[in-house]
Amino acid sequence: MGWKTLDDMDLTGKVVLTRVDINVPVENGRVTDATRIERIVPTVKDILAKGGKPVLLAHFDRPKGKVVPEMSLRVVLPALEAGLGTKVAFAEDCIGPKASEAVAALAPGEVLLLENTRFHAGEEKNDPAFVKALAAVGDIYCNDAFSAAHRAHASTEGLAHEMPSCAGRLMQAELGALEKALGKPERPVVAVVGGAKVSTKLDLLGNLISRVDTLVIGGGMANTFLAAQGIDVGKSLCEHDLTDTAKDVAEKASAAGCTILLPVDVVVAREFKANAANEIVPADKCPADAMILDAGPEATKAITAAFEAAKTLVWNGPLGAFEIPPFNAATDAAATEAARLTREGKLLSVAGGGDTVAALNASGAAEDFTYVSTAGGAFLEWLEGKTLPGVAALEQA
Repeated sequence: MGWKTLDDMDLTGKVVLTRVDINVPVENGRVTDATRIERIVPTVKDILAKGGKPVLLAHFDRPKGKVVPEMSLRVVLPALEAGLGTKVAFAEDCIGPKASEAVAALAPGEVLLLENTRFHAGEEKNDPAFVKALAAVGDIYCNDAFSAAHRAHASTEGLAHEMPSCAGRLMQAELGALEKALGKPERPVVAVVGGAKVSTKLDLLGNLISRVDTLVIGGGMANTFLAAQGIDVGKSLCEHDLTDTAKDVAEKASAAGCTILLPVDVVVAREFKANAANEIVPADKCPADAMILDAGPEATKAITAAFEAAKTLVWNGPLGAFEIPPFNAATDAAATEAARLTREGKLLSVAGGGDTVAALNASGAAEDFTYVSTAGGAFLEWLEGKTLPGVAALEQA
């Protein structure tokens, strides 16, 4: 761990510029999912407890360097105040006189939210002048936005070079969980990689085959691997142009001593809709007019057996079309088993990615996983073995 945490900083009387990710879904002017707000509460409360003044930096939507009133962070204030259990002041800019005046007016024990950093073109350009303007209103920089750490923006990367810097509690938890899962894991390690397309996860597969003992491939991705074995997958979602790539991945996995687990049986249907008439068939017996929509019960047994034998699990992507019943069965059963093993102290389980979080929440298993990341792109890039600029900057600071 080459970065500092809040425990390493003297925050007494200091203005702590705290980069958070509260880019939450909003409908009709109301926050519909406050998960990301809930995740930053420990950091803000710790800063207050240590005598610091939390000043929150965040982006919202994609205004592309211009002031777009409907993309103002003001919309999240009620949900932010509810989550923190305290009044939150708001400044109509994140730099300049409006920001400075709002910070100066901040009393001990109060929290301030600055306006959308992306209202300035300098944010996404990581412009040094904009970085200095942000830094001018604070004393210490705390990055608690792991989910934005794959962006080299002014508020996610630039500030770490400009001010005394540390990681917030959420950033600390994310990095700690990922280090345990892939940095120095307890073996055997199983990875579940699902989702629609192989093409979006080539870097991930390439990195994992040299790091894990068993690689479970599910979802539409599995169809491409089955097709690479010469199996007819009927009308299933399949990237037929990537079968050679799938073969190459399989060969490299074999050479690295990594076992690839593909479904031995599948659930097929003629229609892609909830409760469509369906049947279970061997993976190599998909009817020409049907599509594979889930892994079958024997495939699920093989997956849960792999979990039983493992010490560490990394999960990214569902095993089937989990959004429409009954094609959520394999994902739900595997997630429930992973949750049980985790609860019993037999498995360290780390999961992340938008569909993954939705699937685990739907199954009711998420709360028993060791760690479920709210980061999408950053979680995936970490699993791919890429350097995240926001993390690297904290390490260098």
